[in-house]
Amino acid sequence: MKFRFEVVVSLKEGLLDPQGRTIQDALPTLGWSNVSEARVGKHIELAVESDNEAAAREQVEEMSRRFLSNPVIEDFRILTGKKAAR
Repeated sequence: MKFRFEVVVSLKEGLLDPQGRTIQDALPTLGWSNVSEARVGKHIELAVESDNEAAAREQVEEMSRRFLSNPVIEDFRILTGKKAAR
């Protein structure tokens, strides 16, 4: 079975985010002056072939720790884990 996952990788709290800052600074010039704390990250979608969802999720967690994120400066979270449509 295939299971779909979404991984969101973002800079750890407290680290400077120059891309987020650029977005935050530009939004008021476009009419959105009520936005603050803009942060930029990565969104990764994966389909994992596995016998069960728990094993697939464990694999995605390991991929996220070892390859998809830099654990020194980034955190990750896995948003979904559901059976993929055939």
